[in-house]
Amino acid sequence: MTAKNKIPKFGNLAEEAKFWDTHDVTDYLNEMKLVDVEFLPRQKKEDTVTIRIESKLKNRLDNLAASYGVNLSTLTRMWIVEKLRQVA
Repeated sequence: MTAKNKIPKFGNLAEEAKFWDTHDVTDYLNEMKLVDVEFLPRQKKEDTVTIRIESKLKNRLDNLAASYGVNLSTLTRMWIVEKLRQVA
């Protein structure tokens, strides 16, 4: 390790990313410090709702969702959100 290896000041994230894409982090270990990091379990943001519908209706929904390029769950969620905005 030579003394010339100093981590420069970056003007933005793109500059920093470009720097680290072309430099080896191990050449700069003497400028870094260890930190304690704690990873917490991810908070559940969604719940599940089960509904019963006729097979024919589910097939129609599946086909419609596919025509929009999404899955049935996504289409249904989008429609629920849309309806809630209308009534709120």
